[in-house]
Amino acid sequence: MQKTAVICGCGSMARGWLKAISDHTDLASRVKIVGLVDLDPTTARKLAEQCGLGDIPIFQDLDQALTELKPDLLFDIVIPAARLAVVETGLRHGCHVLSEKPMASSLAEGRVLIEKAQVAGRIHAVVQNRRYISGVRRLRAFIESGAIGALTGLHADFFIGAHFGGFREDMDNVLLLDMAIHTFDAARFMSAKVPEAVYCHETNPEGSWYRTGASAFAIFEMSDAVRFTYRGSWCAEGANTSWESQWRINGTRGTVLWDGAERFDAHRVAADEGFLRDQQAVSVPAIVNVSETEGHASVIRAFLEAIAEGRAPETGAEDNIRSLAMVMGAIESARTGQRVMIREG
Repeated sequence: MQKTAVICGCGSMARGWLKAISDHTDLASRVKIVGLVDLDPTTARKLAEQCGLGDIPIFQDLDQALTELKPDLLFDIVIPAARLAVVETGLRHGCHVLSEKPMASSLAEGRVLIEKAQVAGRIHAVVQNRRYISGVRRLRAFIESGAIGALTGLHADFFIGAHFGGFREDMDNVLLLDMAIHTFDAARFMSAKVPEAVYCHETNPEGSWYRTGASAFAIFEMSDAVRFTYRGSWCAEGANTSWESQWRINGTRGTVLWDGAERFDAHRVAADEGFLRDQQAVSVPAIVNVSETEGHASVIRAFLEAIAEGRAPETGAEDNIRSLAMVMGAIESARTGQRVMIREG
């Protein structure tokens, strides 16, 4: 059954959502965009023209749009500071809500939204689109297979000189809040471990075009004595990593490297003696279910399926607040210079 949806926030990110729907026949047949909301009507009209939405109704006020159109879904693509009010409004109008990340600007706001979704009997989920890429799904399955023994550590490097312009360059904690959450969420998903504590150091290197917080270094303590380390910068010019980071994942019997794109290199020990033990190469199997590796499209598909089946989606707010807690814990640690316990409740 086709669901009607309103988009709130018509900037550049909205194009990615609409492309994911239009490029996949199953989604295009299940979702109809019936209205656009943006504080700037010109921005909304430009999005409608670029994405072939014709003379779709355009509003500046979300409450008015939801009152008049009565959609089933709200696609929340606003800046983080506006997230709370937008999601609250959508839930109040009986919409299931799919939000851009982060799910909230603070843990307190995140808990408020979880409670309001529960009271409304509606689903609030988050677009953690990078969880739904082939490499992340492959590494989760590879770790679970035991091919490199019991997991002991995950280590991610993210270094990109990204010149966005706009609101990001004036954000507090820009790398941690706007980008690192993807890597933190991937680490939590791939490891299947619970984040427990973090120590983080944040900097704004010389030459940075961001106001503050363009670089960060964090050590996370995860359950079962697993450690996750993160080194990142959004103002590192030259030799860019993948947007998905470069990964080294260690187990008790071996290691797997992932370049964040298509290259995997895995080895495990093949002998029980010697100063440096002999190693053998191990393949990282491909993913069979391609529908789980299509980024935004996979998130939207999972959201629709969860609504139809009356269950929580993989990136539902109740789960995603744990990734937000990693971000907020890192920000607090960077601010205080102290190790911080991570609590999402």
